[in-house]
Amino acid sequence: MTCVLARRRTMRGAGLAAAAALLVAGTATSAYAVADGITAQPGQYGYAARLTMTDIPNPDGSHHDSACSAALIAPSWLITAGHCFHDVDHQPVSGPVPYPTAATIGRVDADGPGPGGHDVAVVAAVQSPGHDIALAYLAEPVDDITPLALDPAAPHLGDVLRIVGWGALRGDHPVALTRLQSGQVQISGLADSTVAVRGRAPRWTTGACPFDSGAPYVRESDTGGPVLVAVESGGPSCPHPFDETASRIDVVHSWIQSTIAAPE
Repeated sequence: MTCVLARRRTMRGAGLAAAAALLVAGTATSAYAVADGITAQPGQYGYAARLTMTDIPNPDGSHHDSACSAALIAPSWLITAGHCFHDVDHQPVSGPVPYPTAATIGRVDADGPGPGGHDVAVVAAVQSPGHDIALAYLAEPVDDITPLALDPAAPHLGDVLRIVGWGALRGDHPVALTRLQSGQVQISGLADSTVAVRGRAPRWTTGACPFDSGAPYVRESDTGGPVLVAVESGGPSCPHPFDETASRIDVVHSWIQSTIAAPE
């Protein structure tokens, strides 16, 4: 999704205008994010980040605000969907951020204080060649939150993953909300650079919604910490029982490592 495009690259035209109007008008309610998910509790998913974009240019010269989801993978770096950073023609761009972007990290309530929470400007984006993945560089490092580890191994059909995001509840009311939500999905298909996932828990319709673009899909275990398998790219209007598309981490693992290790 791109920002007010958040999570859906197909959210354009009238749908994009309507979503922008809703967000700018400030119509967000107390409903939570990730369709048919569960509310995150304080202290959970510290790596989860909410990206808030403002003053995004439209082709007609007007502007709108939007949001994406992301995850902390190094003290100075977030990972998200590539289409969250784009030009006026919605083409992904690298370099200084194309519009003001702020990251909220380490809180389950974006508007509340919360332990360990940070509000940090994003100053640059780096696009992964050929994949809907971008790395976002922070103005200040976040040193008191454990970054999410990257899974270098290929995913498998049937793997159960957790999505953690800040998106809307429904595609027909696409408002970026302020409370972190999560749910479980299962890998239902594999492609060279993407996976298909479908809702598993708490409902079979659990899954990403607008503004969940870039949300992490994480493998959890009882014996080790969470690892990042994929990031949300797009899918049908939500909630739904169908496939979502997520960009695989294993195929860009080396690129990610070399990018975040480069001299600042």
